[in-house]
Amino acid sequence: MGKRVKQVPYLAEELISWVEDIKDKNGSSAGALYILKDNDVVVEHYSGRHSHEENARNVQADSQFNVASARKSYLGLAVSFALYDKYIESLDDPISEYMPELDPEIVMGTTIRHLVTHSHGLHIDEKGNWFREFKAGTGWAYRNIGVEILTELIQRLYGKGFPQLLEERIFSRIGLKETGWRTEPDESLVNIIGEVTEPALSGLGTTNDGTEKNLFVSVKEFALWGQLHLQKGRMNGEQIVPSQVIELSTSIQNGPYYDSSLPDNGLFWYVQGDARLRSEMGERVPRDSYQILGVTGPTLLVIPSLNVVVAKMYNKRYNYGGEDYLHYLREFSNKVADLFIDCQQP
Repeated sequence: MGKRVKQVPYLAEELISWVEDIKDKNGSSAGALYILKDNDVVVEHYSGRHSHEENARNVQADSQFNVASARKSYLGLAVSFALYDKYIESLDDPISEYMPELDPEIVMGTTIRHLVTHSHGLHIDEKGNWFREFKAGTGWAYRNIGVEILTELIQRLYGKGFPQLLEERIFSRIGLKETGWRTEPDESLVNIIGEVTEPALSGLGTTNDGTEKNLFVSVKEFALWGQLHLQKGRMNGEQIVPSQVIELSTSIQNGPYYDSSLPDNGLFWYVQGDARLRSEMGERVPRDSYQILGVTGPTLLVIPSLNVVVAKMYNKRYNYGGEDYLHYLREFSNKVADLFIDCQQP
């Protein structure tokens, strides 16, 4: 255990004020912030309603937000399990070894490592045709095609989708009831705001196999997902996930890039090595921290050196202001780092 956090009321006020300011600026109807320090809850905040409709439910502890691309951290852990279970021999295996039907000219040289670190260089045009954007391993681009390939890979390797795999191995064992790929309406589910003037979206899917962006999580359980990683897979006195599985997921796995501004990644997590201009984390966030983001605004930041987990939720697509989203993400992560480092001073 580290030093106890001092001045928690001030810390909470600073961070809550920032979260509320962004919520109001960008048209989210809902917001939440949940922070763990030394495994204690030091900030818990809920704000707004499930949509902009007058009769919408107030945000509360059991409200579940659509976490959009933050679901990639769950898929990343499933890939790590596949390596641990020897279904995959190495991250450097060509994906064609496991999915031989893929066009060999397009996927040539593309490994599982490239797919989980956004360095695969594959893209899809408006007609649905695959093409190569850059040579695998030489660049970085946030493209969902890698997620689609690996989702199918886990299904083939285990004979089940990665959500079912995680439910059996993790969720049911640590009591996660407010985490799931939702297909039916429920009052606890927060709507997604597209344009503020348009009707809210449900975010529901047609299946719970992980092929759709319909993962909903309460802010508390989002933080517990981060805490599971922070504690190297150990929860409630039990080793739920082998520590090697967690360590692989949350350490830098990409090779070096010619462009030093490109972000480092673990298995879909952004990981802080040398500070990178195009990373989601600011330059003052300590090394070995990691973070995941969704387009609807959820952000999960884990800072092992400070024993801190920060879960932040919104429900507005492109919540951070379009092309300037990195500025806001980096600003918040720097603020978190500065405040907790300052609070730990004797």
